[in-house]
Amino acid sequence: MNEHSTYEFLRQLADSWGLLAMAILWLGLALWPFRPGAKQRNREAANLIFKDQNDGE
Repeated sequence: MNEHSTYEFLRQLADSWGLLAMAILWLGLALWPFRPGAKQRNREAANLIFKDQNDGE
């Protein structure tokens, strides 16, 4: 293989499988907070800004 064909091969690989891998990763990360076991952790994260709200007054 010469340099040009290696470049073309890697470009086609990235255009097809790379795009698919990024789409699957994005979908997984976007749906991760909505999994059934995450309800309590999400609630704790949402209320974290109110923790120790009255300290220092």
